[in-house]
Amino acid sequence: MDYIYWSIIIILFVIAFAGLFVPIIPSVLFIIGGFLLYGVFFSFEGLNWLFWAVQGMFVVLLFGADYAANIIGVKKYGGSKAGVWGSTIGLLAGPFVIPVLGILIGPFIGAALAELLVHRKNLLDAVKIGFGSVVGFISSIVTKGVIQAIMLVYFYILI
Repeated sequence: MDYIYWSIIIILFVIAFAGLFVPIIPSVLFIIGGFLLYGVFFSFEGLNWLFWAVQGMFVVLLFGADYAANIIGVKKYGGSKAGVWGSTIGLLAGPFVIPVLGILIGPFIGAALAELLVHRKNLLDAVKIGFGSVVGFISSIVTKGVIQAIMLVYFYILI
């Protein structure tokens, strides 16, 4: 029976990492869900208050990294709040409009369009800002991937 339990937990962790590339998947919920299922299936003994406090800090870091990477990517290339919002909307809508490449093209088009329409930037500046949104998104994926990996390593060390 342990194999089935571990399979379920590992599937949740894999889905969490898939959430790095599919923004609709709430990665944090799947990671926490894996921790909770471990406790239910096996034992909460190793998952004490310190474990949950540390994981809580990592969750805050995950949200902060996502937000900061997008803002820094757009602002570094001259974008505004409109560019950040456009990038975010493009990130969510892109995969639905263009299934595979939409994850990168969506934020680019969203940020560029927002800057063109809201702030009347010229095309070259809008394209640079769109590129910055993609750089921010990729930085976010890498950062969140590292944080999630650390969360899982810490979990496996304690169990």
